[in-house]
Amino acid sequence: MYEAYYRLSGKPFQLNPDPAFYFGSKGHSRAFAYLQYGLHQGEGFIVITGEIGAGKTTIARSLMEQLDRSQVVAAQIVSTQLDADDMLRSVGVAFGLPVSEVPKSMLLASIEAFLCQHAVDRKRALLIVDEAQNLTPRAVEELRMLSNFQLGDQALLQSFLVGQPELRTMMQSPSMQQLSQRVIASYHLGPMDAAETQAYIEHRLRHVGWKDDPNFTPDTFALIHSVTGGIPRRINTLCNRLMLAGFLGEKHQLDTSDVRAIANEMRAEIGSDLHVTVSGADHVSTPAEHASVTPAYELSVRRLEERMERIERTVGATLDLLSSVLHRDEKKAGNVGER
Repeated sequence: MYEAYYRLSGKPFQLNPDPAFYFGSKGHSRAFAYLQYGLHQGEGFIVITGEIGAGKTTIARSLMEQLDRSQVVAAQIVSTQLDADDMLRSVGVAFGLPVSEVPKSMLLASIEAFLCQHAVDRKRALLIVDEAQNLTPRAVEELRMLSNFQLGDQALLQSFLVGQPELRTMMQSPSMQQLSQRVIASYHLGPMDAAETQAYIEHRLRHVGWKDDPNFTPDTFALIHSVTGGIPRRINTLCNRLMLAGFLGEKHQLDTSDVRAIANEMRAEIGSDLHVTVSGADHVSTPAEHASVTPAYELSVRRLEERMERIERTVGATLDLLSSVLHRDEKKAGNVGER
């Protein structure tokens, strides 16, 4: 709804990962470089980790879009507690192989034959596993076994594992020692700093034709960084609500008071156990600033962020529906007036 009011060509802060909005912060550029390095090596595993909403999936999709399809056949799967057999079938489906009611031995043979054929055609196979922290140990072992497929001295399959920080912990366990030895590079994607947060917001706005309407006061960006901790998805969520509030209030300038109001609204929606305090002062304390942050607390925050994302998707869909209904009614009224 606010896109038309501010004369934007699209939604600048959508939650769905979109490579078109890729922003090369220091961390994102480094993570992307690691993936490119891994692709150049053509073997082993590359591991990229980061918090929920850090931009890992966007980086992976950006890489997928830039691949030369005449040289690389790539597939991406999203892990949701996959076990060993489910993993193999997911890999088969991702590469377009028939997997329905096929025994495991035939499925493995089909995957190997598929990979061998592409190697003969001078193509490399790349598998990107998103949300890899959800893989069971048996599923990880199946991935490792797939990495053993070779044609001569050429590895037939390379895998990129993308996931939350739990993936790093999982990779350090004794049971993952054999897989860890196959990892040729790993990188943890951290949050953006204050300057990058401002550049990120302006980058997304300019991508949809922003002409400084609405205007953000300089201290607004610093406060957004404090509230969101520099995590892209949190920034998108807050800025989307901020722009909507500006539209509803017919405002063409947004300042720190607007950010505080939205942060308080979001805090009220996701529950009081998210310790983000927003007061009249410019400083906003975030979970990262609390000394006693436990793993249970971090898990609670992640679950709250997932809830918040679902809420934002519902709100967005409702607003889109309302906008289409209003547009339809206005069109009908115009047609009536012409008669």
